[in-house]
Amino acid sequence: MTSEMQSQWNSSWLDSGNQTYLDNQFETFLKNPSLLSDEWRRYFQELLSRNQQYMDVSHADVREFFKNYSYVTNKVSDSTASVSQPVATDSEQKAIDAYRLLGHLQSNTNPIALGTTRQIPGLDPQREDLQKIYCGTASLESVHIDNSVEREWVQQKFEAARSNPIVTHNQKAQILDLIIAADGLEKYLGAKYPGAKRFSLEGCDSLIVGLDEIISSGTANGIEEIVIAMTHRGRLNVLVNLLGKIPRELFDQFENRHNSVLESGDVKYHQGFASDLQTANGNVHVSLIFNPSHLEIVTPVAMGSVRARQERRGAKGRSQVLCVAIHGDAAFSGQGVVMESLNMSETRGYSIGGTIHVIVNNQIGFTTSNVHDARSTVYCTDVGKMLSAPIFHVNADDPEAVATVFNIALEYHVLFQQDVIIDLIGYRRMGHNEADEPSATQPLMYKTIRSHPTVNSIYSEKLMADKEFSKEEIMALNDQYRLTLDQLDRAVVKRLADKEWKNAFATDWKPYSVRDWRFPTNTKIALETLKTLAAARDTVPENFTLDSRVHKIVEARIKMTAGEIGIDWGYAETLAYASLLSEGYGVRLSGQDSGRGTFFHRHAVWHDQNTAETYISLCNLQPEQGHFWVIDSLLSEAAVLAFDYGFSTSEPRTLTLWEAQFGDFANNAQVVIDQFISSGELKWGRLSGLVMLLPHGYEGQGPEHSSARIERYLQLCAQQNMQVCIPSNPSQIFHLLRRQMLRPMRKPLIVITPKSLLRHRFAISTLEDLADGEFKAVIPDEAKDYNNISRVILCSGKVYYELLEARLKSKQRIALIRLEQLYPFPDQELAQELHKYVNAKDIIWCQEEPHNQGAWFGIQHYLLQALLPTQQLIYEGRQDSASPAVGYYHLHEQQQQELIKAAIGEE
Repeated sequence: MTSEMQSQWNSSWLDSGNQTYLDNQFETFLKNPSLLSDEWRRYFQELLSRNQQYMDVSHADVREFFKNYSYVTNKVSDSTASVSQPVATDSEQKAIDAYRLLGHLQSNTNPIALGTTRQIPGLDPQREDLQKIYCGTASLESVHIDNSVEREWVQQKFEAARSNPIVTHNQKAQILDLIIAADGLEKYLGAKYPGAKRFSLEGCDSLIVGLDEIISSGTANGIEEIVIAMTHRGRLNVLVNLLGKIPRELFDQFENRHNSVLESGDVKYHQGFASDLQTANGNVHVSLIFNPSHLEIVTPVAMGSVRARQERRGAKGRSQVLCVAIHGDAAFSGQGVVMESLNMSETRGYSIGGTIHVIVNNQIGFTTSNVHDARSTVYCTDVGKMLSAPIFHVNADDPEAVATVFNIALEYHVLFQQDVIIDLIGYRRMGHNEADEPSATQPLMYKTIRSHPTVNSIYSEKLMADKEFSKEEIMALNDQYRLTLDQLDRAVVKRLADKEWKNAFATDWKPYSVRDWRFPTNTKIALETLKTLAAARDTVPENFTLDSRVHKIVEARIKMTAGEIGIDWGYAETLAYASLLSEGYGVRLSGQDSGRGTFFHRHAVWHDQNTAETYISLCNLQPEQGHFWVIDSLLSEAAVLAFDYGFSTSEPRTLTLWEAQFGDFANNAQVVIDQFISSGELKWGRLSGLVMLLPHGYEGQGPEHSSARIERYLQLCAQQNMQVCIPSNPSQIFHLLRRQMLRPMRKPLIVITPKSLLRHRFAISTLEDLADGEFKAVIPDEAKDYNNISRVILCSGKVYYELLEARLKSKQRIALIRLEQLYPFPDQELAQELHKYVNAKDIIWCQEEPHNQGAWFGIQHYLLQALLPTQQLIYEGRQDSASPAVGYYHLHEQQQQELIKAAIGEE
């Protein structure tokens, strides 16, 4: 290195200003390396090559790397050179900066503003050029973007588009067609089905224009699949006017004609749909995700579905599959899952290369329209600033501006693989639903709305004034749309792809539609294969230093393979993953602490104690194997579980698991469980093989660390919708996980997993149990002296081992039968066992949970049906309680001992 270059290095690279520049360069490299010069790419590639497994590189690491780098070129080309930068005087730049910062506050983006536009201090009212760009019907918030390349690109793109907007006659004709369709469908439905709920799009009709722009421009930018998450507002319009749903199918739903294919079904404005559309640049597959009424929860579901589709496509997936999330304004700022979804958007396990967020902003959340009640920020979009995402505000009454903004947003997303937010500001012409009377609570707003012309009228008048179309031509287009709707069986969308065209990456779900949970499934695997997989799993790389406790666990696993000690839960669980990976299946495990395991049992990720490098042996089992993801998630339950559910609905050949840190924590994601996991198949025909791992067990850790709330899952069980299992030994979890993938059925699986049982001296298996065994829904007592048994205890989970130890000390003649599957209930298997005990009068159900919780009320009717006429069913367990568990350890111990004694019959 020359002395001149050394001097430059010492005085330049890491001063306070250039640290930010360096950080920006690194962020640009992570998102789109093509924007950087070869020199910059070479530096960052060498940096990341030092830790390929996770790419755990912070900005501090980047700076340290450059400090110690052995050479540096005399001149590093600035990647911002690809964005033209006009030369401006200081005063000119100050004026531009002021409008970039504050112009949106003075913009004409609200179509029903009740007051005149205010003058914002700091903005020069004489600058008509900047007024036109930033204070018209579209505005941009960008100064909060900390990456200079992204910020300057979006500013200059927006300024160029708004300073000299060019819309061709053909583009205007396309926009007019879409506006007529959006307006025409709502008027048609309003006249044909007056008062019926449809959650009209009227007032934000331009959404159809914007989405059409994404579809058209998307294919021009290499996008081949689009997944849309959407609330109910305007959904019917999107279904018919963009995706090509046949009008008759929609009208049948209005006329209450039942679709016999689905056992439950759902209302029309929750329905999903998928279609293949033609564009000038090729075909695109577009999916609208099914969505219940819980508004924003569908966003992470769609993100998960997109991630699965991207993974299926390999390296190009990020650039080929796009997520579009459509929100309501009140929900975007009000629902916490929005923040969770934004927060996960750039994390390694959940990123999808950005989402285009569209807020259908009708300025009212049911009856809440005063901004001081709706939120604590200026805009409903302000939460998006946490991501440094560009935020566009656009007047829904100007469909040409809408098309421009959506186009810029799409290009930004494609170029930078980042989230982007569009605030489509309109109004809601009807009430929250069409039977609602909004003027009762918003009299002035609705006085304005009722006198306000429709978007169709405004745009038609503009085109006629500009001599683009005559009045007669526009009337004819409106009449033609209505005639098309009257034809019923013909789609109004002209761009539907030929039926012969097939999405090359589509998934056939027919092989996974078996409904019989008893379908014969061989989960056995050759003993030698298991030994080979175990050896690969337990091989530590050379010069890799494990934590001493982890080293002992690995050594113990080697002894387990050799048959020297019994196999524990962590061994069996990870070997189940290894076996599936070796057979070509993928495994995706996510949750808080999933790499290590909350209770220090899994250790799927090893951490070198000297270098902090990581190694995942399950990713290195053999040359050809399935993909293994293990993800320590952000501290979220709702968004993460929703994401993993979405992933599972799009990828049947990956075992998708979400693990709660404690089973109780799933409470934070109850809406996902209720409205998607337990009911998605019955409502929408959507299959999912998602596995929920919920640690459960009464060890005296208090109300929030004991119960996975088994009763809640059993209450949701019906019509063979999902499975609830409580495996009590390592062999059981091994075969249960294998069965979940090998059986030609995809149903959600709720696994009540242990805590203290992970290392219990009796809860062990052998390698032969894994090789030759199977999952048993009912595990019988090992004793064969059926006639001498006077008391049979039925139980699940950890309490079995406490009962077993108590029986060893007791003189009672007792049989212990374990129920390992609570739903679908193994009635035949249980009856077969109970009928062996002809002299046993008392059949005890013993549980740790309080009487009003746990499995008791969910299964007692099944238990009664399985009894012999001479047998009676008795409950033994904790008494009714408003809390899941007590908080005092001594009281917990007292209760535990009492229920064990009562079950054994030694009160």
